[in-house]
Amino acid sequence: MKGKILTLVLVSSLVISCKVNPNAKNDLNYMQNIEQVAINASAKNSANTIQVGDQLVILITAKDMDVVKPFNQNYSSSELIQTNAMAGGNTPNQGSTVISGPTYIVDANGDVDFPILGKLNTSDKSLTAFKDELREKMTRYVINPTINIRLSNFKVTVLGEVSRQGDYTIASGQATILNALGMAGDLTQYGKREDILVIRTENGVVSHGRINIRDANLINSPYYNLKQGDAIIVSSSNTKDVLAKQNPNTTLYLTAASIAITAIAVVISLFKK
Repeated sequence: MKGKILTLVLVSSLVISCKVNPNAKNDLNYMQNIEQVAINASAKNSANTIQVGDQLVILITAKDMDVVKPFNQNYSSSELIQTNAMAGGNTPNQGSTVISGPTYIVDANGDVDFPILGKLNTSDKSLTAFKDELREKMTRYVINPTINIRLSNFKVTVLGEVSRQGDYTIASGQATILNALGMAGDLTQYGKREDILVIRTENGVVSHGRINIRDANLINSPYYNLKQGDAIIVSSSNTKDVLAKQNPNTTLYLTAASIAITAIAVVISLFKK
C-alpha cells in the first residue's frame, strides 16, 4: 500500500512540475550558427533613403557662426528637439537623446525648403548622400562648413510577444532588428523566434518579410537593417496557445491533489509505525 501511495505522489509531482527539455535552451539562443555564416549584407540593404514626411534636423556650423546664421533659420543653441529612444517603454526617460537644430519637413515632392539655397530635393537619397550634396552647395558661401543632419522621426513599432510593446524613436537613424527587440525588452518566453514578421512601407509601397533570429543568416536579410516606419510583429508560440485554452484552475487542482496525496501518505506512514 505504501509503495502505491509513494508512486501516486511521484506521478502527481511529475505532472505538476515542468518537464525540462534538453533542447529548450537552444530554442531560445539567437544567431546559433554565426561562425558558419558568410556575411554578404549589401550596403543597399542598410542605407535608409529619405522619405516624404521625414523630419530632418539640419545644423550648419563653421568657425565663424555669424556667417552661417542665415542658413540656420535664426537657430539658437538654447533650442532643443528632444527624442526619446525608449518611447513606448516602461521607463520613458531612459536612453533619451537630445538632437538640436532647425527642423525641415520633407514635402510631397521630396523637397525641403532651405534658407538661401531654396528647394533641395531628397528623393532616393540617403542622409549621407544628401549631406554631401548640401556641403558642396554650402562651400559657395562658407569656407569649410560642417553639416550635421539627423532624422528626428525615425520610429519603429514593436508588437506581440515582447516585454514592452510600443513605438520606439531611434535618434541615430540607424538600427537593426536586434536593436529594436532589445529596446522592447526582448521576446517573452512564448515569442516565436524563428518567425518574426517585419512590415515595411517605402515610397508608398508596402512589403513584408519574415526573420528567424535563431539563424545568423538574418544578417543578410533586407529586413535585418530597419528603415523608418518598420513594424515588427512577434507572434506567440503554440505553447502559449495551448495554455490559453486550458482551464486556469487546472494547475490549482493538480497542486491541491498532490498536497492531499502527500498528506495521506504521511498519515498512513505514521499509523504504520
